[in-house]
Amino acid sequence: MSRTVIIGIGNDYRGDDGAGLEAARALGGLENGGDPAELVEAWTGADLAVVIDCAHAHDPPGTIRCHAGLGLPPAGHTSTHGLSLADALDLGRALGRLPRRLVVVTVEGAGFELGAPLSPAVRQALPELISRCAEVARPPACPRSGGSRRGSA
Repeated sequence: MSRTVIIGIGNDYRGDDGAGLEAARALGGLENGGDPAELVEAWTGADLAVVIDCAHAHDPPGTIRCHAGLGLPPAGHTSTHGLSLADALDLGRALGRLPRRLVVVTVEGAGFELGAPLSPAVRQALPELISRCAEVARPPACPRSGGSRRGSA
C-alpha cells in the first residue's frame, strides 16, 4: 500500500504565509512552521509527499502552481520560515530520507506582514488550492481490464 502525506508549511501570523497551513488543515494534513527536521520526519517513507506553501515569485497574488519538488535548486535566501524547503531537501538527501516523489503546490502571496490575515486574493484562491492538492494526492484509478471476466470458484 502506498503512503501519501500532505504537509502545509507556513505561519498563521504572517498574512498569506498561513495559506499552506489552512489548506493542509482542510485536507487533514500535517502542519509545519518551516522546521526542516520535522519535514524530513513527516515525509520519510512516503511514496508521495504533497507540500503546500505560499510563494513570492512575483506572479499575480492567488496564482497556484505545482512543481515536481525533488529537483528544487538550493535556496539562495531564507524564507519567512527561517529555512527553506530546499534546505529540508538537502537535509533529507544527506540522511537518505526523501519521499519517493515530492510535489510542491504553491499559491502566490500578496502580503506577509506580522499579524495580518490572508489577503483577499489568497483567501479567494484557497478553495482551488485545496482542490488542486487533493487532486495531486489522489491515488490513480485502477486500470480497466478489457472487460469483465467470469471465472469459476
